[in-house]
Amino acid sequence: MIEVSDVSKHFGGLKAVNHATLTIEKGSITGLIGPNGAGKSTLFNLIAGLYPPTSGQIFLDGEEVTGLKPHELFHKGLLRTFQIAHEFSSMSVLENLMMVPSGQLGENLWNTWFHRKKIREQEEQVRERAEDVIRFLKISHVMHEKAGNLSGGQKKLIELGRTMMVDARIVLLDEVGAGVNRTLLGEIGDAILRLNQERGYTFCMIEHDMDFISRLCNPVVVLAEGTVLMQGTADQVKNDEKVIEAYLGRGLKNKGLMKTGEAA
Repeated sequence: MIEVSDVSKHFGGLKAVNHATLTIEKGSITGLIGPNGAGKSTLFNLIAGLYPPTSGQIFLDGEEVTGLKPHELFHKGLLRTFQIAHEFSSMSVLENLMMVPSGQLGENLWNTWFHRKKIREQEEQVRERAEDVIRFLKISHVMHEKAGNLSGGQKKLIELGRTMMVDARIVLLDEVGAGVNRTLLGEIGDAILRLNQERGYTFCMIEHDMDFISRLCNPVVVLAEGTVLMQGTADQVKNDEKVIEAYLGRGLKNKGLMKTGEAA
């Protein structure tokens, strides 16, 4: 679905991404891990259109999308979430979700004067969809709560809910588990799996928790110094000498140090 071909991004003399090539297959949950400073978030930003690459090409379903802006990719079904959730804190969970679909009739002043019935009908459709998303994510108990009052994990669920409001085809998840307690992290993982298995979502996720990665992701791509170091299953990655050395700067004798939860 996504093909990154020999992509580089330079910031002055810094090569944040350096001739990276990888494929995100349709229907997969692909994990992206690597040491701090490996270029993971920069690569996400290139795919999502926040930065243009210095060189290389990016394709979505065979169509070159190199350099397209985030709003253009949004309309093609590619969405990116962020490590820090971006909610409208003074609005309810329901209202946050209802804000997502673009081109709503009520956004046009002319329509508010002359097409009020159509606006009400569309708003009811959007509301029904938002309520369905809330039920799917099992957060009905906070539906009318202000989003700013929610925990970090609940806000991450709202981020997932936003992607469901626009028929996302591929979602880039940036550290969805960061700062989330283990119980809620399990619920977030359940929601990702259900979206993948029941609704056909394709995911690529940056994550630091190898338990979480191992549960959800196949394949796992390892990035180091802006370059793809290897790709394989979670077990293959955790036991690969090159990966261990990239994280620890040591060889096989320290393989036992690469324990669950330390690998990203």
